Amino acid sequence: MRRLLVSFALLLAAAAIGAAARADEVCADALGCVEIGPDDKIVIAGLLRFSGPEPWTGNVAVSAFQLATLARGGALLGREIELVLEDSACSEEVAREAALRIAADPAVVGVIGTNCSLAAKGALPVLSEAGLLMISPSNSSPFLTNADPDAGGLYRPGYFRTAHNDLFQGALSARFAASVLGVETIATIDDGDPYTRGLAGAMADTFVSLGGAVVLRGQINRGDTDMSAVLNAVAEAGAELVYFPVFANEGHRIVKQLAETPGLEDTIMMSADGAFTRSFAQDAGEAGIGLYVAGPQVSGAAYDAYVDAWRREIDESGPSGGFHAHGYDAANLLFAALEAVAVEREDGALIIGRAALRDAMSAVEDFPGLTGSLSCQEESPHAGDCATGEALAIFQLSAAEVHDGDWPPPVVWTASMAASG
Repeated sequence: MRRLLVSFALLLAAAAIGAAARADEVCADALGCVEIGPDDKIVIAGLLRFSGPEPWTGNVAVSAFQLATLARGGALLGREIELVLEDSACSEEVAREAALRIAADPAVVGVIGTNCSLAAKGALPVLSEAGLLMISPSNSSPFLTNADPDAGGLYRPGYFRTAHNDLFQGALSARFAASVLGVETIATIDDGDPYTRGLAGAMADTFVSLGGAVVLRGQINRGDTDMSAVLNAVAEAGAELVYFPVFANEGHRIVKQLAETPGLEDTIMMSADGAFTRSFAQDAGEAGIGLYVAGPQVSGAAYDAYVDAWRREIDESGPSGGFHAHGYDAANLLFAALEAVAVEREDGALIIGRAALRDAMSAVEDFPGLTGSLSCQEESPHAGDCATGEALAIFQLSAAEVHDGDWPPPVVWTASMAASG
């Protein structure tokens, strides 16, 4: 169904592992092996968000995983697939504790997650040290694929993602603001976590490189409800556009209160994929009409077939959120890597080398995903990035999304437009 391109050298390494396993049943992998008995399931952990901000994102990732499993007849390498779930709560500490439980289970072959970058910050050191592979459908912070700690880098070996790096999203938003909207001054607002801070910084840096000025870099706290202080600062700074790549809970409050702040009547609003949801548009209400928001854009025949399957198997209203297709791609990349390295022993057991599995993922090239052609990179600041940023666009909220619940909003600019312009 999906073809993983693996180097000849990697195939030889897998064969060597297999020969050793058959000869003396000793794992020859540098990070150890997972042994799956002839009648055992293949166990994959889902470290996802089921509480905290936007808790529905965990269920979206689970549904995407289920569809990827169904597309394979519910089995991989002749075994049933089992997804064991842990809640990250989009919390660094909660995710760390969940990662410790996952790492303690010798049956887990890989991890789907996390949904938010702050949770990845807590989980990644634990999972990497345990030799596990984690592939995220929706982490997008630039810090997670940057290996330089002096630059805030959080990368650890074994981390991959199918979501775009926010270096791409920030650059796209900045080019749209400068080239299409023609603004010369912006203000940014973030909440200090790796996702919002990284994206605000990426947008600001690109905007400055294009000749624009960042007149304010404001910050709020997650959970804030009164945005008057930061919005009054934006008004005083005189920004033509305010960019707030925060989550929906804080984002819709910024939108509503911005409309009531003197001096911001003509200020252009722009947000990002953390607020790219139907519920955000409805919560923002009338004040949200006209807001620009960057988010994933996926299209094509394969994607249409996937949406049809979602409506049949999951929810007749179709998938929600921006990263459901990325979850499907993450599952399929992991499945294909497992198929590439698994060795069957003479007694029918499977041996999965942990280092071999990471190497197989790193060797992915031109994988035909729903979200585009995926090639997993190894070099910082894109270590573990498998997406190229091609599945991104700028949308604009209209009355149909705000009042009627339509989704997604109309596309006004795409990554391909940015590349050609």
